[in-house]
Amino acid sequence: MRPELAIQSLRAQIERIEGTNRRAKAVLPFGIPELDTRLPGGGLALGALHEVAGGGNGAIDGAAAALFSAGVAARTRGRVLWCITRPDLFAPALAQAGLGADRVIYVEACDDKTVLSCMEEGLRHGGLGSVVGEVARLSMTASRRLQLAAEGTGSIGIALRRWRRQTEAADFGQPTAAMTRWRVSVMPSAALPVPGVGRPRWLVELIRARAGDSADFEMEACDDTGCLALPADLVHRPGAAEGWRRSASA
Repeated sequence: MRPELAIQSLRAQIERIEGTNRRAKAVLPFGIPELDTRLPGGGLALGALHEVAGGGNGAIDGAAAALFSAGVAARTRGRVLWCITRPDLFAPALAQAGLGADRVIYVEACDDKTVLSCMEEGLRHGGLGSVVGEVARLSMTASRRLQLAAEGTGSIGIALRRWRRQTEAADFGQPTAAMTRWRVSVMPSAALPVPGVGRPRWLVELIRARAGDSADFEMEACDDTGCLALPADLVHRPGAAEGWRRSASA
């Protein structure tokens, strides 16, 4: 057998063992072609672990990252398990991002280890649409366990990275088994022709996507259905289809 054919055969065997093809067919699209085309399968993989963190000062409070995660969870079916270590989650804000309080089961844990354990149990349960856990550290071993648990049931796992000090955010650069890695930063909302505050805007950075592309997008924040949107003033720009690239340190 020629070397290239042997490699293709081995890849096919690995995909069958890992269930890669099955996961690729089960995705949760964002409904935005410019974003979905960057993701393998055309959307956020179900039965997988994803990482989300805030950018800049948002690495500490994690507000935009939490709302982004809530929007994803809102578009899944079933209850949502949300594991926290700090009781500062504002339920009405999650509801504005499409995730109603009647769908969320909150678990308050004492540390990251307990959060990760609760996440794994929730993902293995099989009756949840998604499981969100706020953690500062995420090792390769822990992320592999979460990834395998999600694969077995088809639930989405979201590791919402939050730190107590800005210097700890460097841990976000460490490798994990997550299918995608996102960073969400707050941007000024668009000016309105009348007094008031416009729809919030985020810089959504797809930092890593397994078998996909990285890209940055300026987006309007999740609405009450959990959906993002491209700002109207950017939709028809020539660069819109390619994303708005910025440095990873932005």
